[in-house]
This record gives sequence, structure tokens and C-alpha cells, in this order.
Amino acid sequence: MTDKAIRSFSVRLRVPFYHVDPMQVVWHGNYFKYFEAARDALLESVGIDLESFYTSHKYVFPVVRGSVKFIHPLRYKDVFLCTAKVMEIRRKIVIGYDIKLASTNTLCTTGSTEQVVLKMPEAEIEFKVPEEILRAIGHSP
Repeated sequence: MTDKAIRSFSVRLRVPFYHVDPMQVVWHGNYFKYFEAARDALLESVGIDLESFYTSHKYVFPVVRGSVKFIHPLRYKDVFLCTAKVMEIRRKIVIGYDIKLASTNTLCTTGSTEQVVLKMPEAEIEFKVPEEILRAIGHSP
């Protein structure tokens, strides 16, 4: 985002029983669900609804890359904050994530996702983020 302030948003979540594995820790794939909840809340906080954007502009934003670093396990009933931060937005959307226990602020997980812009129904990749989204995030086109 060049010289602009990084946009971020946090969601408060609680680990449900069905997200833990037999070792009583959150199964690794569920962290992407937490990332998506934070990413969706971040976009919503600046007035972006990707489903409405698809309906009106015929763009979709698939995740093409994701990474997770596990530092401290989340367990059943843990309350945590998942923070999504816009790290890059011009040709693609890169969001960074931190998950911290709400009670102790212990860093549990970091990660990132990259999304590209596809024009539908052709599924053609665009090499720029639509201006409406750049403006909503606070980044001039």
C-alpha cells in the first residue's frame, strides 16, 4: 500500500468443539476459516461486500496462495482475536493475519493470503485491483 497506513480489522472468535482434533487442539485447516472471517470483516468495515461486487461488476477474488505459521496452539473454548491487515493492494490483494489469545495476548498464529482478480464469466485474470476497492481501502488508484 505504499505510504498509506495499513488497514486492519480484528474479530473476536471462540474455538468450537468441532474445530479441535483428537489431540484437543484446533485442526490446522480451520485457521483459514478464521482468516476468512477476519478478511471478510475487514472488507465489510470499509463497505466492500464481495458477493454484491460480483453481482454488479462480475469480478471474483479467489485465494491463490496461503500460508500459516503455528506458534502456540488454540484449544476448545479459547477466545481469540484474529486480525487481518492489508499488506499489498495493487495487482493483487495480500492480507496478513495474526491470531492472539484474548486473555493473555499470546501470539498463536501468523499467516497470509493472496487473492487475484478474475473477470467472469471468462475467468480472465486482471492485473489490477478495481478502483472502487482501492478507494474503499484508502489507496488511490
